[in-house]
Amino acid sequence: MDNWLHNLPIIGMAVLVCGVTYLIAGAIYAVVRVLATGERAHAFKAVTPGILSPLGTLFGLFVVFTAVQVWNDNDRANAAVNREASALRVVVILADIFPGEPRTRLRALIRGHIEEAAIQEWPMMAEQTATMNSTPRYFAEALQVTLALTPNGQGQQIAQREIATRLQDALDARDQRILISLSEVSLTKWSFLFAQALCVMIVFALVHSDNPLAATITMGVFATGVAASVVMILAYDRPFIGQLAIGPGALMQAMPEAEASQVLDPQAGFQLGNHGASR
Repeated sequence: MDNWLHNLPIIGMAVLVCGVTYLIAGAIYAVVRVLATGERAHAFKAVTPGILSPLGTLFGLFVVFTAVQVWNDNDRANAAVNREASALRVVVILADIFPGEPRTRLRALIRGHIEEAAIQEWPMMAEQTATMNSTPRYFAEALQVTLALTPNGQGQQIAQREIATRLQDALDARDQRILISLSEVSLTKWSFLFAQALCVMIVFALVHSDNPLAATITMGVFATGVAASVVMILAYDRPFIGQLAIGPGALMQAMPEAEASQVLDPQAGFQLGNHGASR
């Protein structure tokens, strides 16, 4: 599905999907009414309403099958963002064990990564253009800073190992959210879902080919159910786009406060006071 559709407000999406569904249902019944003459009219009336039950059940199964993927993707995306935020928060806390330049530098690098993720990566994930081809620069430098530390005492040794572990966890979670951002309901699944809905509507039209009021009621009710199912799936189809998208809020909560020695250079990265290295 195109980005413009996913970016619509839920109400706008519902109006559009309902309108298209009702138009299709009306067109199906109009065609059946035109064809329901002579022998074809008798053939249409011979269609048993009992076929609607298995067809409706199959449609419901297609909806559930599609929705399961959507719910799983959203759960995994939320878990990845929360795990990344949690890991980075632990790094920020443990950085306090290394006073002076190491602490300031680590905090600045974590802040840089979070800002880069929120400003650059989130829009790219919404457009499905984010990739895992390279390690984020702030992650790489934070890991280098951590491994270059000279711990004093067992406490700092434990903290150094834990920071390195948490940085690796955060990187893995970041890769997971990017991977999930590329997931969506495939065209094949949408095609099967729509084909099954069309089959049910056609049978409704055949069964009530001589009763426009009954056809309007039954097809209208079913079309509403189809539209509701499609809107529900569309609203959560891609976790990082749309009105119900997962935002970087959890990461922002883990962001350390900026310090006087931290200056963000849009071109060169962070310059950390008189002692920090510039990128």
